[in-house]
Amino acid sequence: MYVGQHRFHLLLLTPLVLSSVYGGAVYAAPAADMDDGAQQLVIKADEIRFPQEDFQTDVTITSAGRQEIHKYQILSKGHDKTLVITTDPPTERGQILLMKGRDLWAYMPNVSQPIRLSLAQRLTGQVANGDLTRANFSGDYRAKLLKTEVIDKRMYAVLQLDAVARGVTYHRVRYWVDKENFRPYKAEFYAASGRLMKTCRYTDFVPVEGKLRPTRLIMEDALRKGEQSVLQYSAMRTREIPDKVFTKDYLKKLQ
Repeated sequence: MYVGQHRFHLLLLTPLVLSSVYGGAVYAAPAADMDDGAQQLVIKADEIRFPQEDFQTDVTITSAGRQEIHKYQILSKGHDKTLVITTDPPTERGQILLMKGRDLWAYMPNVSQPIRLSLAQRLTGQVANGDLTRANFSGDYRAKLLKTEVIDKRMYAVLQLDAVARGVTYHRVRYWVDKENFRPYKAEFYAASGRLMKTCRYTDFVPVEGKLRPTRLIMEDALRKGEQSVLQYSAMRTREIPDKVFTKDYLKKLQ
C-alpha cells in the first residue's frame, strides 16, 4: 500500500509506466472462449485461497533484494470491499487502501482527500495493489482450459484467465489448479504484449476456517533474477464486518 511520502509520490507516477507495459488496454475474452468447467475450477480455487465470508487477516511481505519488510492488516467483505491498513514500518503506519468494486483509493494521514490508484500499481516489491485488495480471479477473469499437466504425481488443470474488463490487476493469467482438491499451485502473470511479468507459487497449506489454505505466496520477477517477495498470511479468521468500516468517515478514526 503505502510507502513513505516521497515513495508514495513515485507510486503515483506508475500509471505512465503501466500504460506502456499493458498496452493501455485490457479486453474481455470472447464469450466463446469461456469454458464453464474451467470457470468452476477457478471459483473453487478462490474458495480455497480465502474464506467467502467476511474475514480478517494479517500479511507480512518480505522483499528480497530490497531487504524490505511491510506488514498489513486486511479486512474483506464479500468480493468487492477490502480495507488494507499498513501496520509496519512505523513511518508508513496509518496508510490505508480502500477497494470498492474495482475502484481503489489511498488514504494517508494528514492528507484530507483520498488519492485514486490502480490495482496494477506496485505496492511493494513484486506485489501489486490488487494482489492484496482484490484476489477475486473468478470475478475478474474468464477461464479456459489449455491442458492438463502432471507435477509430483498430481494432476493439474492449466488454465488461461483473460481479463473481463479494463482496470483489473493483470491482463492475462496462466493458472495451475489441482483437479482433485482445487488447490492453486502456481500462477503466471502476463502483460498485454504477452510478456511474462512475474510468477506466484502457493505454498504452506494449513487448516484455516474449515479448509486447507495457502498461507505463503512467493512472487518472483520474471525480468529481474533474484527479485522476489514472500507474502506470509497469519491470524486469518471470519468475522462480521459492518459496511460502515468501508467509508471515509470510519477510516479517519483509524488514522
